[in-house]
Amino acid sequence: MVGDSLSATTKSATAKPLRERALSPSAAKLRLLKRLRCTLRFEKQAWAGGANLIAGVDEVGRGSLFGAVVAAAVILDPNYRIRGLRDSKLLLPERREVLAERIREHAVAWAIAAVDAARIDQINIYQASRVAMREAVLLLQPAADHLLVDALRLDLDAPQQAIIHGDALSASIAAASIVAKVERDRMMCELDAVFPEYGLASHKGYCTPKHLAALRAYGPTPLHRQSFAPVWSAPAQEVFEFD
Repeated sequence: MVGDSLSATTKSATAKPLRERALSPSAAKLRLLKRLRCTLRFEKQAWAGGANLIAGVDEVGRGSLFGAVVAAAVILDPNYRIRGLRDSKLLLPERREVLAERIREHAVAWAIAAVDAARIDQINIYQASRVAMREAVLLLQPAADHLLVDALRLDLDAPQQAIIHGDALSASIAAASIVAKVERDRMMCELDAVFPEYGLASHKGYCTPKHLAALRAYGPTPLHRQSFAPVWSAPAQEVFEFD
């Protein structure tokens, strides 16, 4: 009986770690993000410090194999609350569309910038993300006097705060992530008509089994990120012409 009890205790103790190890990194991250609360806490701190025009800044498409990385900067109106803001990855596409329209309509200012695949291959995806975010901030009218940035610091003189998981914690960064995500998804759907074999409308250029199968079958297009391993390891296309 004692042996059986010890055996049952051991199995119970090991069951949970085994389940945790089976969870993929992306699934674990999504689980974490769902637990975080998206509020105006960081914005309120900046307002209390004297800032007036606080921009949330974020990018999307960093992990994609295809196309541009897209960034957005959004200055929310403190007098107009947009309900339901959260990390764009946690929202259904239809909900993102509704929120993006509401953000563009009611924000004090918003701007979008993109860095294409060729430039990503030249300077790497990390630097390309920073460039896109910086350009989005510089396009804001009126200009921001304080930045809340998702995880990065930008080459700008404005006071700024880098916030880990900022798109799940700051309403302004969440708004930027939604605007950027909707814009990049629109770009991918348009390019799906140009490169129909790759299924861009369904996976938006990310590393899915369908996308990898298309890369093996057809090779990369000129808009694939040639510096990314699944792309450069795919068979090259012999001919690819634009009309």
